[in-house]
Amino acid sequence: MADLKRTALHGLHLRLGARMVPFAGHEMPVHYPAGVLKEHLHTRSQAGLFDVGHMGQVLVTAISGRQADAALALERLMPVDIAGLAEGRQRYGFLTNDAGGIIDDLMIANRGDHFFLVVNAARKAVDLAALRAGLPDCDLAEVPGRGLIALQGPAAEAVLARLVPDAPDFAFMDVGIRHWQGVELWISRSGYTGEDGFEISVPDGFAEALAERLLDMPEVAPIGLGARDSLRLEAGLCLYGHDIDEETSPVEAGLGWAIQKVRRSGGARAGGFPGAVRILRELAEGPARKRRGLRPEGRAPMREGVQVFAGPEGGAPIGRVTSGGFGPSIAAPVAMAYLPADLPEGSTVYGDVRGKRLPARIVPMPFRPASFKR
Repeated sequence: MADLKRTALHGLHLRLGARMVPFAGHEMPVHYPAGVLKEHLHTRSQAGLFDVGHMGQVLVTAISGRQADAALALERLMPVDIAGLAEGRQRYGFLTNDAGGIIDDLMIANRGDHFFLVVNAARKAVDLAALRAGLPDCDLAEVPGRGLIALQGPAAEAVLARLVPDAPDFAFMDVGIRHWQGVELWISRSGYTGEDGFEISVPDGFAEALAERLLDMPEVAPIGLGARDSLRLEAGLCLYGHDIDEETSPVEAGLGWAIQKVRRSGGARAGGFPGAVRILRELAEGPARKRRGLRPEGRAPMREGVQVFAGPEGGAPIGRVTSGGFGPSIAAPVAMAYLPADLPEGSTVYGDVRGKRLPARIVPMPFRPASFKR
């Protein structure tokens, strides 16, 4: 793993006994000695600390100095209401291509005189190229020398409040800059586990001290990529390169909720983004296929790549599992698959697992209700 990048917490992971693996060009912890199952359940019951320092952090500022100009420029690249995003607030969105596919999904925060974007590690270079090509009237800067950690779980608020006293005042998707030991923390009340929690950007030189201070608290345990994946799967959240990609539209992916009314047909700023013809048509008429939740019967998980059929034998595949595994919080296997959109919830389909077709029921997502602080 000599050619892989390392986050500011690499040394801490090794001291904590993490099993390190390649991920998105970085050497990252997949789990610690407690194991994926215990890490998952600990996050659901108390608080988990995740290293997400491999993600990209980007600042976008209008050359004119007017925040409204930067907002409208970004709206040329994504079907999201950015002009209506209030200062101190963050929104989930995605960059789209001319075919209506998703270049990447990301978070966008309004910080008053600029926007702060957090993008997926594996898509960082692609995103930066798309942003630079599409934002000639903006200054674009990848943030150097800052780590990113996520504190997730029902105890996250109480834990962070010991270091940042007004942390409980943050509502879901609020952002703000606070100080800890003289260091700027860029905080958002968000995450990708389905739990309440925070994401904190911190200078690399202080990331380890902050992580250790949090881990000193009895509610907090270190959590690796394995549990991060099972947590987001239970929450019905997409993973780029698996559940969404450059061929998948936001509507197919079940992400139409992130396209606000103002950007839809009839809205004040309808269209004007890459792939608008396809995306607006699918919003109006519905897509042919859609990401659906599956609850396999029995204990055998249906993992990524499993082909899905309409019946127990014969016929061509009607879809494919994009994410799947065991859901520790619900003690049962769960999966997501792209299937014909007209199949009603409650229908039974069949996944080919090692040559045997096993039944699974189409169910709504998330598989476990989210517990964000609204």
